[in-house]
Amino acid sequence: MTAIEGGLGVAALLGAGVTAGVLFAVALSVLPALFAMETGTYVYAHQLLGRNWDPTMPVIVLSSTLADTVLAVVGEGAPRVLFAVAAVLLLGVSGVSHLCNVPINRRVKSVTDPGRLPADWQDPRPLWRRWHLLRTTLAVCALALTAAGVTAW
Repeated sequence: MTAIEGGLGVAALLGAGVTAGVLFAVALSVLPALFAMETGTYVYAHQLLGRNWDPTMPVIVLSSTLADTVLAVVGEGAPRVLFAVAAVLLLGVSGVSHLCNVPINRRVKSVTDPGRLPADWQDPRPLWRRWHLLRTTLAVCALALTAAGVTAW
């Protein structure tokens, strides 16, 4: 293992760890809190919570995906496979986020007055939770595989 590969391993592990940790924390604490809120309060809280995730998390997830991909290309044996599968799982996290959760976030953010929801408003929390739990599972599995790949090197 070269110093560059070692650095990529640290970056991949750190990125996968942050991704899994953030998504796990949201699933464990934030989601139950949002479900306990009245709908208008939930919309207001959701709008506040999403402000800093959007520019940060895609960069972390995609950078980690890239690091795992490079490690899969330059690696050998079992670690190569572990890094490749981890990269695919992180790509899945990104896909679920961009195709499923982000459109829901945009709909919630478009509400101008959380105290006066439109008559046709449908609470997105159950659907958002399902997609979030999927990407959390993908992220935790990616972290485990990245850790296994770094350890097996």
